Amino acid sequence: TTTTTTTTARDAKHAEPPRAYPQQQQQGRADQEDPGLVSSGKATRAPPPYGQRERSGFVPRRATDYGDGGAFPEIHVAQYPRDLGRKDGKGKHARGQTLALGVSGTGGVDYGALHRQGGNRGKTVYADHSAIVPSLKGEGEGALGDLERPSKEAEEETKRRTMLALQGKVDTVLSASQPKHIAPRPGEARYVKYTPASGQLASGSAPTQRVLRISEAHVDPLEPPKFKHKKVPRGPGSPPVPVMHSPPRKLTFEDQQDWKIPPCISNWKNRKGYTIPLDKRLAADGRGLQEVSINDNFAKLSEALYVAEGKAREAIDMRGKIQREIQTKEKQKKEDELRQLAQKARMERAGLGASSGQGAAGRSSPG
Repeated sequence: TTTTTTTTARDAKHAEPPRAYPQQQQQGRADQEDPGLVSSGKATRAPPPYGQRERSGFVPRRATDYGDGGAFPEIHVAQYPRDLGRKDGKGKHARGQTLALGVSGTGGVDYGALHRQGGNRGKTVYADHSAIVPSLKGEGEGALGDLERPSKEAEEETKRRTMLALQGKVDTVLSASQPKHIAPRPGEARYVKYTPASGQLASGSAPTQRVLRISEAHVDPLEPPKFKHKKVPRGPGSPPVPVMHSPPRKLTFEDQQDWKIPPCISNWKNRKGYTIPLDKRLAADGRGLQEVSINDNFAKLSEALYVAEGKAREAIDMRGKIQREIQTKEKQKKEDELRQLAQKARMERAGLGASSGQGAAGRSSPG
């Protein structure tokens, strides 16, 4: 019973942290106030509770293992919460992978810094929309250009000029339809002095002169033409060149066959479904009109191959002859060496026999 009580007290001691952090208290209070709040982010792997990390063998390796907190001091391994302090260049805040936030001349965020990295370092990069759109006032993101609204005075002036132009067009159209106004005649008027003949006057009246005003009459643009213009065929020009014909002669069977043109027969289409004989199809193919001719280069090629074959045979015979001579010389040399060895052995054998005979004679003489 004492052992069980001690173990329970120890588990209770490790189950609760010594103190609660303010951030955790605020988060727990927010969860209590709004229990139905569900996070829309991805599911994260929560670390084991305090007191069970060492026994479970938990080792933080990824950024999600830390949750929203920092490192675990009871686990004695190298820890990089949120990839802070990582020097191997794999973390989110690795050196050379994060750029400082900068602003442009107009006060906006300078996104061109992302494009001025690597090979574009030191170059002029146009990364915003204002670089390709012309602006009337200023440059950059803050330039309004032609999007700026006109003032009240400019609007009134534009309205007045538009009204005057429209009113002028309306007055011109209405002036022609009013009977008291006559539209101006086309062209300029001419004044002619007219004196009537004496025979046209009444008896007892003196001839009087008159001044006549002559001007062109108005033409209705919608009136159909009064005269029909008909094109006349062109007359003959210079006389044609005479065609010189030979005297007529009777057509022979050979000439008839020479001038016979076979019908056009396609090798791909036969819409009517006719059965076409092979001789007609070959005749329409035009193979009979072609003359078979052999190029002279074939003869040159065959002659060159024949000469090359003869030279190759001569070279092979010469190479075989030289090889046989070399083998003969080597065989003769080996025979000479064997003959010399045999003669030397024979001489040595003869010398040993002579020396052994003299030794035996010397030994027998004293006795």
